[in-house]
Amino acid sequence: MVRTPLTPEERERGERLGRLLREARGGRSMAEVAAAAGISAETLRKIETGRAPTPAFFTVAALTGALGLSLDEVLVRCAAPPVSVPAPVAAPAA
Repeated sequence: MVRTPLTPEERERGERLGRLLREARGGRSMAEVAAAAGISAETLRKIETGRAPTPAFFTVAALTGALGLSLDEVLVRCAAPPVSVPAPVAAPAA
């Protein structure tokens, strides 16, 4: 199976997710959190380091449950920063 390359935005989102999970894990070990989420410590390590930037939904859901995060919080903190769109310029009055 050939995977399409990730876009820079997908990579950045994966890095934001990894940072969020590392912060939420705090002093707990990877093995402890991974076991609580029902995944391997290696999978958690790959997600935290950005080597697995697009983990499955159920993996993220299990990790958020183990870390006490809400999926809404993860979405807000990992989504791309809003793009500012310039306001339309009014046409000059005739």
